[in-house]
Amino acid sequence: MDIDWIKALWHDLLLEAHPLRGMFELPVIFDLGAVFFFALTGALAAIRRGYDFVGLFIMAFVTGVGGALIRDGLFIQQGPPAIVADGRYLVAVLLASFVGMAIGGFIERFQKPIAYIDALGLGAYAVVGVQKALAASMSLPAAIMVGTINAVGGGLLRDIIVRVEPLMLKPGQFYVLAAVFGSVLFVGLILGTRLSAPQSALIAIGVTFLFRVLTIWFNWQTKAVRPWFAGHGKETSMSDDEARKQEQEHGGDKE
Repeated sequence: MDIDWIKALWHDLLLEAHPLRGMFELPVIFDLGAVFFFALTGALAAIRRGYDFVGLFIMAFVTGVGGALIRDGLFIQQGPPAIVADGRYLVAVLLASFVGMAIGGFIERFQKPIAYIDALGLGAYAVVGVQKALAASMSLPAAIMVGTINAVGGGLLRDIIVRVEPLMLKPGQFYVLAAVFGSVLFVGLILGTRLSAPQSALIAIGVTFLFRVLTIWFNWQTKAVRPWFAGHGKETSMSDDEARKQEQEHGGDKE
């Protein structure tokens, strides 16, 4: 049996870096606006938890630019992260912090419009993350991972800082899945079509936005994982306290 084509496909998809046909440039005003709205959600979360201004700014900062910091600082590592090299991003975070303090209670009434803005930023940052990873000669799986983290990493850091179980680890609306979908779609368009990177990016952003909006409208959600063979249909889910106690009993926590 000839398996050379399988080896070639394996090498092409998982090991080889793929050059881009052109580069997608996210408009600066859109980029800063997305950082502002992401940071604003962090500021509102800080207000709900009763933080002071320092805590509010930190929450706004990690929520607004955390994904990009992980992308540039941990994965790509090509000089200072773009977020700190351009002072306008910090200004956007500061502005979001002040807006949250000033009219946070009023803004809370517009959660759904903010969710739609977030949906647009989700697809855009997934695409930008994938593109930066591919430009840094990363493999396709790594690029998809970086794109996903670029899109959702801020929320992950926010939850870690406030010492709560990250929301993205729990059953809920398709959010991380939407970022993965956008990243995979962008890669698929680059590899499977003759479209340039900017054209592929715009399609991926638009389709990801639509997918996320449909998720909000119809409340599509993931479900908790159940063992395939649980035995007699026994319920296997447990509360957070029960799960932590079981981890401690099995040596999961080592101080």
